[in-house]
Amino acid sequence: MNIAVIADTHMPRGRRRLPGACVERLRGLDLIVHAGDFTALEVLDQFNAYGPLIAVRGNVDEPAIRAVLPETVEVDVAGRRIAVIHDAGPANGRLGRLRRRFPAADAVVFGHSHLPLHERAEDGFQIFNPGSPTERRRAPWPSMGVALIESGQLSFELIPLG
Repeated sequence: MNIAVIADTHMPRGRRRLPGACVERLRGLDLIVHAGDFTALEVLDQFNAYGPLIAVRGNVDEPAIRAVLPETVEVDVAGRRIAVIHDAGPANGRLGRLRRRFPAADAVVFGHSHLPLHERAEDGFQIFNPGSPTERRRAPWPSMGVALIESGQLSFELIPLG
């Protein structure tokens, strides 16, 4: 199973659009996981049109999105349990804190900081932030992620988009 992992799209804003390479991956993978901050309901609708979507609300999402999306979600995908949250809190102690908050999860996907991150605990638990495809802030480039579940193993890859 191939999963697109994305967060912090923050659209619409001016002439901001998803990079073409991002849209190609969204349309070509089995599932999309979005870790919040779509901003407008029309953007959530756009993502639903790309393919199957699992999503949570972010801190800047409009009330219409906040009314339909949960703060967190945990889903079983191809034998692996993935939790999704927008804001994973301070960097210090994040891996352990998320492990305690989502004890049944194999991985937690999050956003909010716009800074790509992938960490793995000794027991195999992982946390992954794909960055943002549209607003890199302090990150070196816009980005998204891909998760692959193959032979029961879950792996993440960061995809630079520019």
